[in-house]
Amino acid sequence: MSDATKTSPSLVIERMLTLELVRVTERAAVAAARLRGQGNEKAADQAAVDAMRRELNSLPIDGTVVIGEGERDEAPMLFIGERLGNGSGPKVDIAVDPLEGTTLCAKDMPGSIAVMAMAEGGTLLAAPDVYMHKIAVGPGYPAGIVHLDATPEENIQAVAKAKGVPTSEITALVLDRPRHTDLIAAIRRTGAGIRLISDGDVAGVIFTSMPEETGVDIYLGIGAAPEGVLAAGALRCIGGQMQGRLILDTQEKRDRAAKMGVTDPDRIYSVDDLCRGDVVVAATGVTDGALLKGVRFGRDVIHTETIVYRSYTGTVRRIQAEHRNLGKFKLG
Repeated sequence: MSDATKTSPSLVIERMLTLELVRVTERAAVAAARLRGQGNEKAADQAAVDAMRRELNSLPIDGTVVIGEGERDEAPMLFIGERLGNGSGPKVDIAVDPLEGTTLCAKDMPGSIAVMAMAEGGTLLAAPDVYMHKIAVGPGYPAGIVHLDATPEENIQAVAKAKGVPTSEITALVLDRPRHTDLIAAIRRTGAGIRLISDGDVAGVIFTSMPEETGVDIYLGIGAAPEGVLAAGALRCIGGQMQGRLILDTQEKRDRAAKMGVTDPDRIYSVDDLCRGDVVVAATGVTDGALLKGVRFGRDVIHTETIVYRSYTGTVRRIQAEHRNLGKFKLG
């Protein structure tokens, strides 16, 4: 490895773009897909975690998990603070969700993915594993068109006005949770449509960046903070606006956040606050969904579909792969 590669995280990330990172999410997706429809969420998640950890540890990086599945060193998790890679390369931040939509995978329902992001060291928000208020829209809108402190009605009306359409032609995507009862009622008062999803809010935020394909104009609601950082990484690559505010509603959560460098518990984070510098986001489908096709097992070949985003170049790549050396997947 040259000296330039050793000292420039961007160069290493670029080399990994279509090979290394894709292989990481492919292996995690295949491992989880072997357990599709079997009703065992923990086993599917464990399989994805093990495969992703194994692949990441083979990479020439000095990586630290800043967004993971937990904050302590527990065996099933890729935990926050875990060191990954063989240590021979640059320092990078890693955000992972080895199996977004564990319930979707366990029930073989649409939309489960294996997703991760890698960025230059110190550029991803080190968020505690708590909930986050989120709002997101795709590219092409004036800066600040939506805001977390605005009402749902105001945000829907602002998007409709910018698009030049009535609110009845706007579709909002919301996680189907009891906590969103009032939010859903407020959106419906505007006449806008609502698409409810049971899981998968990384993909849900990404949907706002391609409204012609997904029909989704705006994402609203409360979801997990780790998924918020991953989604922000994708939006930063392809355009769009997002705001997030951590929900630190107990002293224990505020203390945890403070240990991770969060000094203002009420701060509203923009896309650039959540994810700075050069970032690559890769996601591979586990089950079929609007974003990606799921893993397909043939007699002699495994088919995967992966989407890769990179902020530095603004590129989006879709990679449909055929894996014939099936021995590589025996361990997940």
